[in-house]
Amino acid sequence: MPQPDTPKLSGAWKALFICPNPKIVRELAPLLSKLLPTFSGHDLNVYPTRHQFADLLASEAPNLCLLEVSEPIEKGISLIPELLRTDAKLPIIVVLSNNDPELVLRCLRQGASDFLIQPFTSEQVEATLHKVARQNPSRLKSPGRVYCVVPAKGGCGASTIASNLAYQMKRSEKRILLADLDPLAGTLSFLLKIKSSYSFMDVLARAQDIDGDLWKTLITSRQGVDVLLSPEVMTEGMSDLKDARSIIDYARHTYDLVVLDSGGVYGDWNLSQLQLADEILLVTTNELTSLQSVQRVLGYLDANNIPRYKLRLIVNRYDRHTGLSKDVIGTALHTEIFHILPADYDAIQKSLMEGKPLAPNTSFGKSMIALVDRLGGGSEAHNKKNSSLSGLLSLFSRTS
Repeated sequence: MPQPDTPKLSGAWKALFICPNPKIVRELAPLLSKLLPTFSGHDLNVYPTRHQFADLLASEAPNLCLLEVSEPIEKGISLIPELLRTDAKLPIIVVLSNNDPELVLRCLRQGASDFLIQPFTSEQVEATLHKVARQNPSRLKSPGRVYCVVPAKGGCGASTIASNLAYQMKRSEKRILLADLDPLAGTLSFLLKIKSSYSFMDVLARAQDIDGDLWKTLITSRQGVDVLLSPEVMTEGMSDLKDARSIIDYARHTYDLVVLDSGGVYGDWNLSQLQLADEILLVTTNELTSLQSVQRVLGYLDANNIPRYKLRLIVNRYDRHTGLSKDVIGTALHTEIFHILPADYDAIQKSLMEGKPLAPNTSFGKSMIALVDRLGGGSEAHNKKNSSLSGLLSLFSRTS
């Protein structure tokens, strides 16, 4: 009786090879490239420390790990739970030099997804990849894009922008998460008039157990957008937050678009969000104090190796009759203004009272639509003019 055809492998695969023996990579990489529609790999010929692996996750974002377990065997086996403590959902395929059933069982008990045994065959590798694909469908889809909206200083309107950004992105008919990751002053529950018994602190506490069913209980769906709130009250551990990776990694592989409402740039918790984001929307106003804060922020980001290419400077509540002009801002900061949002006080206050996104026919709403289009690759013209305001430039120099 003929067997049904095996479904084709799909998705974007990025493998991390942890193989002290380089011959393994030379043998496996061609097979993976042949079997997978989209494949890339990163080689590591030594067993990493947990810190090194965390850095690799941030820089390479693999969704598959091939781990050689050879002499010293205990070192390779002990690495499996270490890797899973860093990324609980990462599929790990152990690579063995011979068929040792006891060693295979030990690796699987430690958390390995499957195993490969030399000599490798196309059939063996394909069967293993299909098993991993069935077990981890969300990890192998193209990862979602993460936008981190962050204020240069308090009161710039970053949360209002983050919430409206998410709801305007809903026009794309993609799965969207809006996450309030400000542990101290999160305001999305107030802005959107929603309540929940859960917050991102619950996601952190259950990071090892997160799956689709549990995630649904932790988020709140509002008008087609999933919302993850910050805690309503101070809870134990909030002052010690360091790393948002478990939240962002799960969201990136579950949603098409993720909007993070961050409390600021300073500290490990906020830096982790900026490091993992694909684009950073730095929000300021055209007041001199806000712009001086931008200058300090830029210096802090540079010192912490946050690349400038991810940065998008957003000037909010812009009024050409008050504050500094857009020409002056760009020149003084030596940074291109990505987008300007108008002052639209009445419409924003009405939106806050109703707990709804701003209407698209308001000045602010129209500008948000233009921002979303540009973030999606729109071609909005961007003019830059020279300025000879040396007095203002020297003022920024003196206040930095």
